Amino acid sequence: MDLINYFSEHHAQFLYLIAGISFIVELTVLGMSGPLLFIAIASVLTGIFVQLNILSGWESELLSVGVLTALIALLLWKPLKSFQNSSSGSDTSSDMIGKQVPSSAEITHVAGKIRFSGVDWSARLASDCAVDAIQADKPCVITGVDGNVMLVKPL
Repeated sequence: MDLINYFSEHHAQFLYLIAGISFIVELTVLGMSGPLLFIAIASVLTGIFVQLNILSGWESELLSVGVLTALIALLLWKPLKSFQNSSSGSDTSSDMIGKQVPSSAEITHVAGKIRFSGVDWSARLASDCAVDAIQADKPCVITGVDGNVMLVKPL
């Protein structure tokens, strides 16, 4: 009962608690996908408004959290998504890099297939490759990995 009474008298601290829980759940469970991050930031800002006596009453505080969440989401959604989707280039940690393999189908900058260790792998030309295509059954070398797609260049 004392905890409930405390938070009913100290709205800013309750909003900070909501923000902290939202941040923790966002970072540990959701992996920075966004929604709770926006609620957490809005809760912190609303808590600051309450401490500065700009807002008072649960109704205005709840409205503030909702409106600020929407505004923050509008402002930060695209930058956060582009940050999450940015890649640091092709993966160079694969032991397949440097291997000479035959192409099992024509390889272009968009798609293709190579044969490695008895398995056909998806492939495409590396971005710095000067040719437009490698014909089927021609040798090539793996220069990088992008997810499950091998980046290749002709020999």
